[in-house]
Amino acid sequence: MNHPHESALQYPLGENLPAAGQCLEIAPGIKWIRMSLPFALDHINLWLLRDRQEDMYGQMVDGWSVIDCCVNRTEARIQWEQIFANELEGLPVLRVIVTHMHPDHIGLAGWLCEHWKAPLWISATDYNTARVAMKDRDGFGGESGFEFYRLHGQTDADFLTHVRGRGSYYSSLVSPIPETYCRIMDGSSITIGSHDWQCIVGYGHAPEHMALYCQALNILISGDMVLPRISANVSVHASEPEANPLQLFLSSLRRYLELPQDCYVLPSHGKPFTGLHPRVHQLLDHHQERLDDIMKAAQTRSLSAADILPILFKRTLDAHQMTFAMGEALAHLHYLWFAQQLQRRRDEHGVIRFQLPHK
Repeated sequence: MNHPHESALQYPLGENLPAAGQCLEIAPGIKWIRMSLPFALDHINLWLLRDRQEDMYGQMVDGWSVIDCCVNRTEARIQWEQIFANELEGLPVLRVIVTHMHPDHIGLAGWLCEHWKAPLWISATDYNTARVAMKDRDGFGGESGFEFYRLHGQTDADFLTHVRGRGSYYSSLVSPIPETYCRIMDGSSITIGSHDWQCIVGYGHAPEHMALYCQALNILISGDMVLPRISANVSVHASEPEANPLQLFLSSLRRYLELPQDCYVLPSHGKPFTGLHPRVHQLLDHHQERLDDIMKAAQTRSLSAADILPILFKRTLDAHQMTFAMGEALAHLHYLWFAQQLQRRRDEHGVIRFQLPHK
């Protein structure tokens, strides 16, 4: 069955997918790798770009740039070893570029950098956030996560137990991060092989996400910012409880409308597609519809983040998905709160609730 809105998108490769341990060339010098993930979102797309760089001795060296890495797990390392043996044409990896600091993107960056003695390229905010997360005892869970979700109305005992016991979650999925890095910034131009790629910052999903656009090829490596079938998770986290990430995400999405509407989008999840502008408008409309649904529900009662989970998510959520769902629910409530469409208060049970402003 076709996914809603997919008729506005085109998939030039049809149903072709890279086999495990192999690549699929999607343009000259650009190879697509697809690796499995142990989550409900069960895969990630990684990219190999043919490169040529000057080494420390002034000699030009042919090789590859890797974009994103998969989580730190044995299966992914085995698959990478197969790629090394069969897909690199006897050439080395010259650098590792990471779009953002989430485990499925940065997880094996340190391992790859060490294996190839290659530098890590990443935004400063995501690099430093990742370094902090590696040392955080709670690691996006633990006691701080437990208290945060309770504060926002979550009472599911099994879920709270899961969160409380999830200490060092981030570091369990990420190999040791290199001690040094090369900073990429919004507007930076990275020369990869014979082409220049412009960095485009995106906020809301990650601290300082970097997508890459090549004008000569009319190709966008979109990371998680523009995905063909789902919207990237946009969450408020315990470490930044007053954040307004949905505002940041929607503002970032609109920047992609400045790119050619026929550009070829290489997303981190799903299949490469064309139809960038329709997809951006779909994502903007999707979040506006959810905001409208919340405002409708607020006409009759005050709402905690836990209260609006059935409004935002029509499917059953497992414990892993529930952490994303709670953060996403709070992101939508905060958007309305910052816009002064809702007020925030703490009820008699200590739960934070959002309600229509008093007239």
